Amino acid sequence: MSVPTPATTAPVGAAPHPVPARRIGVLLLNLGTPEGTDYWSMRRYLSEFLSDRRVIEVPRAIWLPLLQGVILTTRPSRSGKAYATIWNKERNESPLKTISRAQGEAVAAALAARYGDRLVVDWAMRYGLPATADAIQRLKDAGCDRILLFPLYPQYCAATTATACDEAFRKLMTMRWQPAVRTVPTYHDDPAYIDALARLVERHLSTLDFEPDLLLASFHGLPQSYLEKGDPYHCYCVKTARLLRERLGWPETRLRHTFQSRFGRAEWVKPYTDETVKALPAQGIKKLAVISPGFAADCVETLEEVDGQIRELFLEHGGEKFAYIPCLNADPDHIALLTGIIERELSGWLPPSAAADAAPSPLDATVG
Repeated sequence: MSVPTPATTAPVGAAPHPVPARRIGVLLLNLGTPEGTDYWSMRRYLSEFLSDRRVIEVPRAIWLPLLQGVILTTRPSRSGKAYATIWNKERNESPLKTISRAQGEAVAAALAARYGDRLVVDWAMRYGLPATADAIQRLKDAGCDRILLFPLYPQYCAATTATACDEAFRKLMTMRWQPAVRTVPTYHDDPAYIDALARLVERHLSTLDFEPDLLLASFHGLPQSYLEKGDPYHCYCVKTARLLRERLGWPETRLRHTFQSRFGRAEWVKPYTDETVKALPAQGIKKLAVISPGFAADCVETLEEVDGQIRELFLEHGGEKFAYIPCLNADPDHIALLTGIIERELSGWLPPSAAADAAPSPLDATVG
């Protein structure tokens, strides 16, 4: 996303450099994406992702030789084939990048309508491009002396939210003149988030030619050991599913939660999505809808895994009808949700309302 060129003020006293006009930066952060589906693009991406200590907590002496040997020899090709099935060929990029850009542009437009150029919105990835460090530098160069970091993970997890912030902090550690920083907390139970999910479900189900026997809320998995060490992610996912069911006014039997995308031999939090859908037809559930509330944007885990692999498993084991409900993506309800959270978390930094545009703003003061 392009950022405005900052206006500058005259140097104060003997200051050797002009001081940019003061702005507030908002940085939307998501997981990441490879730059291509070929072997080497996938290898670079997976190497960065799977080298993260937040993601893989196996001792380095054991994990790194395994990663750089067997895993990065075989997995890039398999992952590349999965990405190729969903790749945005027109833009030559993954859907996650396409959607993240659209989210950033929509949030920027919504905030600009209220606050003009006081706010600068950018977006970045924890792994791959656009890089988090580069985005923070762009915001700083645009005059942002305050930055709100917004990891787009409704349910906090150390392997997602925390590592996204870690990457931003690593950049801040290199900066002589650091901006002030805030981070957006978990919003797994935010009423606006639950409402947006519920409206999404209602709209999508109204377009189907069947009524699902069950709605499955499939969240990304987490090793059981991480939960036992104190990660709250599992509890947040369960609460999101419960609140969504209650908001829809459904009985407990009509919405269940599961966890997907596990790998390796270790135990992960249960119930597993794949094992659950294989068993459903034998339980009389022949019509299934699946939503992925833990993802802010559709990606390989939702489009290829859920709408591809999980769909096939259900139908192969006796299911008759299957529907995947897309993520909130750049839906207007989602943009309103994100914008509302940003305004709330910028309390004290922003003028109280758009009416403040008519009066001088403290943000216009020069640094001296």
